[in-house]
Amino acid sequence: MKHTLQQVFRSPRFVIGFSIFMFIVLTVIVYPLIVRAEPLEIIGQGTFFPPGIYVNVYDSMDSPEYILHLDDAAAKRIANKLNDEDRQAIKEWLAGYGIPENEIDIQDTEKLLDQWVNNYDPTEKIPGMTNARRNYFIRLDKSLYGILATEGATVAAINPETDVLEEIDSVAQTDYVNISQVPNVRVLPLGTDNFGRDVLTELVSAIGISLIIGLVAGLIATSIGLILGLAAGYIGGLVDDVVMFFTNIFTVIPSFVLLILISFSISQEQRGAVTIAVVIGFTSWVWTARAVRAQVISLRNRDHVNLSKLSGHSTTRIILVSVLPYIASYVIMALILQISSAILAEAGLSILGLGPRTTEVPTLGLMMNWAMIYQAPALGKWWAYFPVLLVIALIAFSLNLMNTGLDQVFNPALRE
Repeated sequence: MKHTLQQVFRSPRFVIGFSIFMFIVLTVIVYPLIVRAEPLEIIGQGTFFPPGIYVNVYDSMDSPEYILHLDDAAAKRIANKLNDEDRQAIKEWLAGYGIPENEIDIQDTEKLLDQWVNNYDPTEKIPGMTNARRNYFIRLDKSLYGILATEGATVAAINPETDVLEEIDSVAQTDYVNISQVPNVRVLPLGTDNFGRDVLTELVSAIGISLIIGLVAGLIATSIGLILGLAAGYIGGLVDDVVMFFTNIFTVIPSFVLLILISFSISQEQRGAVTIAVVIGFTSWVWTARAVRAQVISLRNRDHVNLSKLSGHSTTRIILVSVLPYIASYVIMALILQISSAILAEAGLSILGLGPRTTEVPTLGLMMNWAMIYQAPALGKWWAYFPVLLVIALIAFSLNLMNTGLDQVFNPALRE
């Protein structure tokens, strides 16, 4: 056993695949210990918050203020409110209003804004302008208010005694706060999804559930395939005919189509993660059974097996002692592939809306389903779907690397 493990971990492919897979598993275990949050907790009032560090504005006003004089602060402030797309839009409106294009310089911010303030009228009907475009210019006009102002902002509150709005503080453009001194800060490395939930926390939980689904489905499929393959391959005769009859039936029917039909027949309230895993397992055993049967047929007439027969050992003992150990490495490789296939199958089912119920736990497939329904790709909200695709690819890649690494170790034809 020790020698076998040494051989396995000398395979570069297996080591790389195992390292990636264990990193994913350790992340699933360690992350909840550091970030104690519910994966489906709605923390954002809105959809698709971009990745970043979120600082509570109310608390930041009470934090110690520091004055910093940065040369590019004003330029960055203006660029944040007036990007190149907005500049082109202003030029479009001004040109449609009648101002010659050679008089509109989108790089001269002060002149451009002066032309805009002096000419823009939300009630003006520009030829060919749609209502949606008109609303865009109204929002743009509101966002440009005070963009070139050099004075600070005034903080006011209503006096409870006089019921009059009074100035209580002012914030200069050179005032800064240290983020470590703001009591309420939330880091969202992957932003929020369409429901306002932390994508990273949700993703880590989804990885764990998907791995459980893959493991349960893989164990079920491999166990069924192993038992049927051992019985058909060693006993032969009528047992072999019956097993192969059912195997051929399931081979003719595409497993994913069968999986869709079974999942559709189960109500969403009953479609838990374990239920989906069991369904995937009971529809994925076919190729394992055929492969194990072929391996056992090549072993059943070996000398050590014949010797065990002559010794009067029972069929069960012969299969467990004289046959199974010789195909154990192949069974492990089959299990790895079954786990990978099950995770991909769950993702496919969930994208079609036939995965586990959405109110209980997240899975990688459900996260993709939510991203597709709320048009995250079309809206450019990459953080809602790309990390999920990356994780699915990494899991499948690592498991396949482990499988090819084992094949390289145990297959004499590939060992060299």
